Amino acid sequence: MSFTTHRTILFGDCDPAGVVYTPRVSYFVIEAVQDFMTHALGAPAIREIFAMGILPPARALAIEFLAPMVWDEVIAIRVSTMALSTSSFSFLVEGRNSAAEMTFRATLTQVAISPQSKRPVPLPQTLRDALSVT
Repeated sequence: MSFTTHRTILFGDCDPAGVVYTPRVSYFVIEAVQDFMTHALGAPAIREIFAMGILPPARALAIEFLAPMVWDEVIAIRVSTMALSTSSFSFLVEGRNSAAEMTFRATLTQVAISPQSKRPVPLPQTLRDALSVT
């Protein structure tokens, strides 16, 4: 399953050279994953996940920068489920500019944890079904 969202590069996303400030790309990745999960779950993702009785902290985030992004550019961000395990879920996130040139590639892995114990728990079946890669 995959999903594409769009993000306009804002002036505040950029460094003095007018290129996206490196740490801002992590925001783009997380925002796009939340949009994807909202689409997959059919309701605001974070509220739905909390209602399932879990918290979804990030375990790993890796970003590869492939081309600069500049102010006012619109980036298409494609999110797809990479893997589901017993208690974690991973995404591939790819950004492309209007020329279809890949600007970044990222992976994000989140873990389902209990709000009480802060320890990993099995993914709720509703989440597993919504993010299923089949």
